[in-house]
Amino acid sequence: MLNLITHDTIHEIQLARPPVNALNLELVRALRAAIDDSVRGGARGIVLSGAQGLFSAGVDVPLLIECDRAGVREYWREFFALCATLACAPIPLVAAITGHSPAGGAVLALFCDYRVMAEGPFRIGLNEVQVGLIVPDAIQLALRRVVGPYRAERLLVSGAMIESAEALACGFVDELTGVDQVATRAVHWLGELLALPSHAMLTTRTLARADLVKVFADPDALPLDDFVEAFFHPQTQAVLRQLVAQLKAKK
Repeated sequence: MLNLITHDTIHEIQLARPPVNALNLELVRALRAAIDDSVRGGARGIVLSGAQGLFSAGVDVPLLIECDRAGVREYWREFFALCATLACAPIPLVAAITGHSPAGGAVLALFCDYRVMAEGPFRIGLNEVQVGLIVPDAIQLALRRVVGPYRAERLLVSGAMIESAEALACGFVDELTGVDQVATRAVHWLGELLALPSHAMLTTRTLARADLVKVFADPDALPLDDFVEAFFHPQTQAVLRQLVAQLKAKK
């Protein structure tokens, strides 16, 4: 499910769950554990990457839609805990967005310090509204602090998926490069950051990310039950099941 690649003191964690790196419960837990293990193992920075042409398709909806309330709650609790791990990580992280990155994939990228995306006809966005899901405020915060409140509102309310060039223009990502160079550029940027005086850099980083850390300091304090109830709203269920049917028809 994950490939771990070492670049000296930088650890690259590559999503490897074909065909689309969908985030099921096992992958969410594995990713969280890999980040924690990298920090404990002495990594000075982490790169999250995916397959060429696709970073992550986000939440594994076909699996999640078949879960009961307890199963759905467990999944979202673990997903928000993963967001907390990213938000509160004591070392910098870079998202190597190697292709399309909808919904949950975009969320992972937003919690990193920097985002390198493949240039070309690849799309990124929080498209939850299009499939009947609410974007909770804790996740909206991650987008607002990257693109600003008004742009975030426009993207969130419409569930927009934008191509890489527009994502760069509005600040959703920080740079574009060839699809085969995304991870390399991510490692290079991180290496330059880590060459700075570490105490000053890391302390300044902590201050800059304090708003994100404050919200995610205790994942269990997030309004998880409200989100689960919204997941089981009849309209949401209808739209999600229609989506799953369309996905199965393409196979």
